[in-house]
Amino acid sequence: MSLPLKIAATNFTSASPLMIHACLYLSSWPPLFSLFPCLVASCCCCCFTLLQAATFLLPVAACATTTGRHCIAPRGAMMEFSYEEVEAATGGFAAKNIVGKGSHGSVYRARLGCGGAGAGGARVQAVLVAIKRASHAQGEAKLENEIAVLAAARQPGVVKIVGVVAPAVGSKGQRMLVMEYMDNGSLHDLLHRSPKPPPWPRRMEIALDVARAVHALHAAEPRVIHRDVKSANILLGRDGRARLADFGLAVKGSAAAANAGGGDARAPGDAAGPVPAGTIGYLDPCYTEPGRLGPASDVFSFGVVLLELVSGRKVMDVNASPSSIVAWAVPLVAADTARKVLDGRVAAPRGAGAERAISRVLAVAARCVSESVDRRPAMDEVVTELHDALESAGWLRRRRRRHAHGLAKALYRRVVSWGASHLHVRRVRTSKIECTEHSGSDASSAPDHHPSSCPSIAIH
Repeated sequence: MSLPLKIAATNFTSASPLMIHACLYLSSWPPLFSLFPCLVASCCCCCFTLLQAATFLLPVAACATTTGRHCIAPRGAMMEFSYEEVEAATGGFAAKNIVGKGSHGSVYRARLGCGGAGAGGARVQAVLVAIKRASHAQGEAKLENEIAVLAAARQPGVVKIVGVVAPAVGSKGQRMLVMEYMDNGSLHDLLHRSPKPPPWPRRMEIALDVARAVHALHAAEPRVIHRDVKSANILLGRDGRARLADFGLAVKGSAAAANAGGGDARAPGDAAGPVPAGTIGYLDPCYTEPGRLGPASDVFSFGVVLLELVSGRKVMDVNASPSSIVAWAVPLVAADTARKVLDGRVAAPRGAGAERAISRVLAVAARCVSESVDRRPAMDEVVTELHDALESAGWLRRRRRRHAHGLAKALYRRVVSWGASHLHVRRVRTSKIECTEHSGSDASSAPDHHPSSCPSIAIH
C-alpha cells in the first residue's frame, strides 16, 4: 500500500466507509498514478473528519456527556433544578461536600443531571457542578444579585452559570445558584497554600485572563462593575484558564454614564447607588461614597492582584511592615528595585525578555493602584500592556502550543467516538486460531504454511 494511502487509511478511518473503499481501490493503481488521487482522498477524509468532529466540539446544548466533565447552560437560557434533586446530590448538604465557605453562605460540589430528558423525563447526564447556597437574608440578596448578573454576563473569562435551584415545595426559602465546577480551586489557594508555587509564565497567563475578563465586563452593555476582584474570587479550571467568580457585590450600570476615571455606575432605580463594599486590602481607597464607584475601582483591585501574583505575598500581612502589599511594593517599584518584589520561592525569570516582562507587569500594577483615579489606566490598556509583555517573553507561544495540543486531544477523542458509533467496529476476543486441516502437523515441518492456504480456519 502506498504511503499516502496509509496516511488516509490510518488517520481518517472514521471519516466515511465510502472514502475508505475508494482509498483501497486506489491502492491497486501503479504507484506513480495512485500518488495524487490518494493525496486528494486523504484531504477529503481530513475535511470530512473535521466537519464531523465539529458536531461534537460545538454541540447545540453545551453539556458534556461524560461523567466528570462540566455542564454549561446554553446562551440566554438557565436550567432549573428541584430542591429535592440538589439535596440528594449533595447528601443533604453534607459538610464533606463543601468546597468553599464565606460569611454569606457555602458552595457545594455535586453531580447533577443537566442533559436531555431520558425515560420518564429524567435528566441523564450527570456532571460536576458547584452549588452556592446562602446562609442568611443578606446572603440571599447577594445571591439573587449574582444570579441576575451572571445570567446576563456571558463574557469570556467569567465563571459560567448552569442554572438555579427552586425553593423547596411549601417553603419560603430563596433560590440557589448552580455554576460550572472549577477543578483547580482558587488563585488564592494556588499562591498561598500550594506546596509548589506556580512558575512565572503560569502567573502571567492568569493575570492576562483576569484582565480580559474585567475588561469584558467594563465594555459590556450595560456595564458591570465587579467590586470584589481578588485572588479568592479567581477560579482555575481544568483547561488552565482563570475565570472571575463571585458577583454578589457586582453592579450593573449604564456604559454611557460611566468612564474609566470613576464615573457613576449606579444600580437601576437606586438614586444613591450601592453602599461602598469590597475586601480590605483590595478595596479602592478612593471609593468612599456611592457616587465614586466606577471602573477605576476594579482597576485598583486588579492592580493589587498583580502585585500578589508577582510577589506571592498576602495582601494584608499583620506580621510584616508595612502590612499592606501596596504600601510595601509600590515604593520598591518606584525606586527601580523591582527584583525585591519577586516571589523568592521560585527562581528569578531567566533571560532579558522575561525580566523586562516582569518589570512591565510591575509598572502596570503600580499605575493601577495609584492614589489618583485619573492616573489609573483603563482595562483595555492593561490588557494590551500585559499581552505585549507576555509576547515579548515568549510565554504566549508556549500557551498556544498547550492549547493546540489540548484541542488536538479533544478532536481525537471526538473522532474516535464518532467512528466507533458510526462504523460499528467490533473486537473479537480469541484464544487460539489454527488450521483444521493441518492441526495435527508440526509447525516446524511446514515453514511455508500460511493461514490463507488452508481450506478452513477454526477459531477457539
